[in-house]
Amino acid sequence: MNAPDRFRLPDVQSQPDQRNIAIDAVGVRGLRYPVAIASQGAPQMTVATFAMTVGLDGATKGTHMSRFVELLEARNTPYAVADLAALAADMLARLDARSGAIELRFPYFVRKSAPVSGVSSLLDIEVRWRVRAGADGVATTSMQVVVPATSLCPCSKEISSYGAHNQRSLITIEVDLKAPMTVEDLIGVAERSASCEVYGLLKRADEKYVTERAYDNPKFVEDLVRDVALALNADARVGGYVVEAENFESIHNHSAIARIARPA
Repeated sequence: MNAPDRFRLPDVQSQPDQRNIAIDAVGVRGLRYPVAIASQGAPQMTVATFAMTVGLDGATKGTHMSRFVELLEARNTPYAVADLAALAADMLARLDARSGAIELRFPYFVRKSAPVSGVSSLLDIEVRWRVRAGADGVATTSMQVVVPATSLCPCSKEISSYGAHNQRSLITIEVDLKAPMTVEDLIGVAERSASCEVYGLLKRADEKYVTERAYDNPKFVEDLVRDVALALNADARVGGYVVEAENFESIHNHSAIARIARPA
């Protein structure tokens, strides 16, 4: 909004800079804001942490930091990953920039039913959406999920007279999107690649099921990332990707990790 003439103040940011050195990214980071996230059901309320930057030409002293917050204040509809390119275009227009990026991180809750009892509970997933808009007018969008799961060691199962050691795992998947995906789609890829899913609430019959399910479906950390990669390779919506699994070992005081990165 333009202030009345009697309140007009010097605009220092818009003054020329004699050094004439362009800046690749300038903006705000760590901006927490309540948002509604579009989901398969009703929109989900959460708190997102934003990072928003634009490129600055060498002749301009500074960007207008307040306009990043104005962009969020102006939005009154749920966020969807498919909307990020339009949001980035709006940001570039507001800040008179040719390139920029928006990142938002937020906890996303999925409601899951236990496998035997059917008791319902919420499980939290860490999600990151990112869009980069280039000077060529092309915007690229990516989505990342960090999904908890269970893995059971195939070697331990093979060599033990009874039992096998298992552990909680975190499966991180980041994909460059060629077409929209839902958060649930990517969570499903991670969970199907693990020895077993995890749940917020389990009864005894459910605990028996997940223990035996993991025992019947042993996975090394290498198996986790390879199975995720197979699923992503077969999905036309996915360009490049990075998959990482970390097993918080139950018989060691360190983690086991594996990573696969594939360019678009």
